Amino acid sequence: MLNLLKRLLSIAIVCAIGAGVYFAITLPAVQERIGGPRRAGLGGSNIAVPVLAAQARVANMPVYLYGVGTAKARNSVIVRPQVDGRILSINFKEGQEVKKGDVLARIDPATYQAQLDQAIAKKALDEVQLENAKRDLERYSQLGGNVVAQKTIDTQVALVAQFIAQIKQDDAAIANARAYLDYTTIVAPLGGRTGIRMVDEGNLVRASDAGIVMITEVRPISVLFTLPQQQLAQVNRALASRTVSVEALDSDNATVLDRGTLQVIDNQVDSATGTIRMKAEFPNAELQLWPGQFVNVRILIDTLQQVVVVPTPAVQRGPNGTFVYLVEGEDKVALKTVALVMQNETEAVVSTGVAAGDRVVTSGFARLKDGARVNVEMPETPGSTPAPADGAKPGAKADPRNVVATACAEDVQKLCPGVDRQRIRGCLRTNAAQLSDACKAAARGGRAERKSDNSVVQ
Repeated sequence: MLNLLKRLLSIAIVCAIGAGVYFAITLPAVQERIGGPRRAGLGGSNIAVPVLAAQARVANMPVYLYGVGTAKARNSVIVRPQVDGRILSINFKEGQEVKKGDVLARIDPATYQAQLDQAIAKKALDEVQLENAKRDLERYSQLGGNVVAQKTIDTQVALVAQFIAQIKQDDAAIANARAYLDYTTIVAPLGGRTGIRMVDEGNLVRASDAGIVMITEVRPISVLFTLPQQQLAQVNRALASRTVSVEALDSDNATVLDRGTLQVIDNQVDSATGTIRMKAEFPNAELQLWPGQFVNVRILIDTLQQVVVVPTPAVQRGPNGTFVYLVEGEDKVALKTVALVMQNETEAVVSTGVAAGDRVVTSGFARLKDGARVNVEMPETPGSTPAPADGAKPGAKADPRNVVATACAEDVQKLCPGVDRQRIRGCLRTNAAQLSDACKAAARGGRAERKSDNSVVQ
């Protein structure tokens, strides 16, 4: 039995040694067949790195300051009754646009009409008495002091003066009574939009009541907003030289609700928050702004003329400052240090290091280094057109989306600066009335092309 176990153990050892030798011989071939390309891709220095690139261009770059504000009616008033009485009629609809002087409500005028009639009658009585006193004075004066005592004449003179003063008092009483009577007809003190009425027809109102309705002037409308005190000097310089344009933006910070002008800068900085209040006025022709509404505000304080602009993702930061990767000849990249003038979420202005027409890498930096070979897959800028794919015919029809992007490139820079790429289409739709003829024609052509291809029209 022991000998049998020894023979089995010997056979197992020989088999194990044979399997090890076979695995050692075949392993390099298996690795080369299965994992060789992957290792070559990881360690090979001649493999091109796939990147996205965009072309630097020369453009006019607007300089904006951003703030948050609240829309406020330029004028607002609570219409209150000025006399007591029962409301006979309400002459407006809630939410109605009214003009200055329009009748809003009527209060029962009976009591105030009676008071006016009483004052008019009192004046008539005093006028008769004055005429009688004047005739007596005239008779006494003709008779002279030999017949009528001088004292009697002086008394009559005083009586005439007394009635004259009484008539003046009657005139004041009539004016007062007429004013109260006029107050029974409640009119709009200014033009604007009525709110929800505070009292209904038939109710008894008093001069001390809360009011009948509030009227707010929403065309035009004001927006109060704040900026950090560090930006005050820039705004003051811009306001001193020209009219400062202000845009009210929706919550997405891309859709322009209305365009207006800066009206006033507050006369002191809030020391608690370090901000300064400002007020802009907007025409609000389409009622996109409403009193009490929170809006984002964008102020145009300057425009940099003919500067070199690159996409913001192209700008990288390292120990030695900001830099970009330029795509040069033989599809190799070169690291270039750049000096930034300004940048926003989508674009950056560079003063040195990049010239117009240079291609800069915008994505794919993980394996990049100075001198690395790259494979530029597609352009990234909205206005650029991709190169034709390999094998495409020279006369092939262009993609309608690329045609529209090229035709509308200037409109994007003018109307939608700083807007995310995914939101450019919505921004152009919002500003459709201001698009150039070329952009409109390209958009119409693109829609027609998509319809003819039975594709979804977006």
